[in-house]
Amino acid sequence: MDYRVISADDHIDLRFMPPDLWTKRLPTGLRERGPRVVDGDKGPNWVCDGLTWGPWGAYTAAQGSGAMWAIEAGGVLREGELRPTTAELRLADLDRDGVDATIMYGPTDPFIVEDLVLRREVYRGYNDWLLEFQSAAPHRLIGAAQLPLDDPEGATAELGRLAKSGFKHFNLMAARAEPKIYDDAWEPFWTLAEEVDIPIGFHLVVEVRRARPQGDGSEQANPLVSGALRTTTNAPGAQLMDPIAGLILTGTLDRHPGLRLVMAEAGLAWVPHFIQSLDFYCGRVRSGRPIPGVDSNVELPKLKPSEYFRKQIWVTFQDDLAGMHMLSYLDEDRVMWASDYPHPASTWPNSQAVIERQTGHLSPATKQKILSDNARKLYAL
Repeated sequence: MDYRVISADDHIDLRFMPPDLWTKRLPTGLRERGPRVVDGDKGPNWVCDGLTWGPWGAYTAAQGSGAMWAIEAGGVLREGELRPTTAELRLADLDRDGVDATIMYGPTDPFIVEDLVLRREVYRGYNDWLLEFQSAAPHRLIGAAQLPLDDPEGATAELGRLAKSGFKHFNLMAARAEPKIYDDAWEPFWTLAEEVDIPIGFHLVVEVRRARPQGDGSEQANPLVSGALRTTTNAPGAQLMDPIAGLILTGTLDRHPGLRLVMAEAGLAWVPHFIQSLDFYCGRVRSGRPIPGVDSNVELPKLKPSEYFRKQIWVTFQDDLAGMHMLSYLDEDRVMWASDYPHPASTWPNSQAVIERQTGHLSPATKQKILSDNARKLYAL
């Protein structure tokens, strides 16, 4: 297939999933406890093992914020229609946006399941459904299998189960991983990930079902100001600083030089500063200058942190004009455009205009890398 534009980060959200996704796939003894759609005072909601996950169906409020979903803004949000998980409709939306293929991540809010056995079956059921869904157009619908973020053994087992199933990408929400993604408990996972040679994504986590912190003064803040600060200081990619720095500084990427990682929906403009700061920090430690709490004889990674970014780390963005003007500080072979369909921040259905505005100053060769070639090569499309 001739890929001109590939969206490297789109979504399948809980509210648009088939209501029988898990009831059809969980073992019989777990179906009553597993995820299912239940009608209530506030309409149908997903419920799992006594916990309410969130709404199901074509609702207009995005994650409780009231923001428009892209498919609503684009005039195609219809009551009772699960457009993002109906293959022919999703493909029609790709066509409308001038996009040839989509990398589809699952919900940005992790599945909350306390029971270990049920949790593993929930991830298994979702991934089995995703395999079926993407089979409708395997060259265009590219699903990222979801892996549990709080179960290293379960994540390793699920990666092994699916490694030869046809998935080209796996997603692990490293920002909220327990234990930390660079903890020794995850070492078997990284060993297997390098062995199967399939890229591992770190998508941002948006925990919409968590209670907001109380007593921090935010309730008195000017809503215009607090909203702006959530968008800027709570920068999209900031939550990935810890897992990426951890994998570099603990030597995980040295031990597994074949690993390929994707910082999904991270954005670009902040990354050069992050890389520069890591290089500066490691240089300071190597020079013997004292760092509070750091042993001067600590073992550092073999390479400069910036070299791992050029070698093993890809980044996706959707609307980042400043980032596009900072490509000289990044590696253009590691940058991938995305539309974030169907989320409120998505560029759909106006992606072509956004793309032109952001990449018009680039050479045709560089533009082609960012829009299609980098993703095509990474995922072996």
